[in-house]
Amino acid sequence: MKKFLFALLCACVLCACNEKIALAQTKSAAESKSVETPKPSAEIEKLGRVLSSMSERCKAAIPNGNPEEFLADLHTVLAEEAKNHRADDLDLLYLIDKKHKVGSDYVPKDLKPVKNNDVWNVSRNDLSLRPETYAALEELSRAALRDGIKLMVSSTYRSYTYQDGLFKRYVAQDGLELAERYSARPGTSQHQLGCAVDFGSITDDWGDTKMGKWVYNHAADYGWSLSFPRGYEDITGYMWECWHFRYIGVEACKFQKKWFSDVQQFMLEFIHAWKQNG
Repeated sequence: MKKFLFALLCACVLCACNEKIALAQTKSAAESKSVETPKPSAEIEKLGRVLSSMSERCKAAIPNGNPEEFLADLHTVLAEEAKNHRADDLDLLYLIDKKHKVGSDYVPKDLKPVKNNDVWNVSRNDLSLRPETYAALEELSRAALRDGIKLMVSSTYRSYTYQDGLFKRYVAQDGLELAERYSARPGTSQHQLGCAVDFGSITDDWGDTKMGKWVYNHAADYGWSLSFPRGYEDITGYMWECWHFRYIGVEACKFQKKWFSDVQQFMLEFIHAWKQNG
């Protein structure tokens, strides 16, 4: 059975303790002194606290490994986020889901219009993204063009009011129970952060198209992560959405794949808990 990184943290401390005890036992009684249990670093202790607070499924998704390596990778992610962060807006890795919300007055700063151009197509003319996400979409789209694919951008930033109307429409159409499986209540949508994009037809078969396959194979190389993977509805709160990608940054995509079984929700929950834990 795969061990959790948290279990490894405990093992590291226990191993260090046992080694020191064994060394002390080889000395003569006259030379023997009290054995002090070595203390892990403050960050290792914090890592243990945060990991212990994660869900069992999240813990099970984390492979065994070196805690120091994990922390080094984490700090690389946080440094990349800080480089793009502005004090008057939410962090790029802000956790928003059915339990973590934003207010009706939240609008990302300096939204840039996303219009038809030489590198992508749009499905309508009222689209926009936060600046760093716009730049990342441009980079992704230029890479796709080099491979003969022009991306279709179908949905981007949505205001609280827009999402409220959309959710109510789906409830009227399919009932509350089903609507909540595929549509976010206002204030809980990644789209309100201005860093999520729905590509193509916004249908289940998009993932099998040439465009869909290209995005799946290359999105992470440019900092884009699939938000709602198949088989994780109990974790994300939503059915599989092959078309919905969130920009989180290249380093975060690497971190997610290496340490969190490539599940965005697990990584964002961990980073949220890390930031909240003193």
